[in-house]
Amino acid sequence: MDTKEFWQLIEATKQAAAGNQARQEQLLIARLAEQEPDSIIDFECLMRQYVIEADDFRIMAAQKIIDGYVSDDPYLYFRCWLVAQGEAVFRAALQQADSLAQVVEEPYQDFEQLLYVATIAFSERTGKTAEDDTFPRALAAARGLDYGSGSVTKGEDWTDNQLPKLLPRLWKKFGG
Repeated sequence: MDTKEFWQLIEATKQAAAGNQARQEQLLIARLAEQEPDSIIDFECLMRQYVIEADDFRIMAAQKIIDGYVSDDPYLYFRCWLVAQGEAVFRAALQQADSLAQVVEEPYQDFEQLLYVATIAFSERTGKTAEDDTFPRALAAARGLDYGSGSVTKGEDWTDNQLPKLLPRLWKKFGG
């Protein structure tokens, strides 16, 4: 699976799910389970690559305004949600995080389940029930794709009093 196929899969499942995140999760698992194991591993690696790419202080500021707070797990799940919105929304947010004001309608956007779809699909495809070193998560981590505490947030940090000017559209919608 290459980046084009990754984004096509994300977009197709998002459209088919019509805003139902649980349905998008189910569709991703079903479509991935039809792929060869190497493609499922590629999906995991690409998903992690994009979650890491989204580790940016501007994205963190957006989540802070939208949710009112930021902590490790919700920030990770917010970035998963961002990936699951498709390439156009993802790229626009990385260019200008304030673009999320046009996308987010309510606080607490997260898609923690995106972290598990490749593992479930791989298990279904291979028949392996016990996760081992051949599973997508282990192989992606071995390739250095760690979205946890090992990643470094890009960009410039901010203080709470900078948020209204940093992301004015999001601040108007959620912060003020």
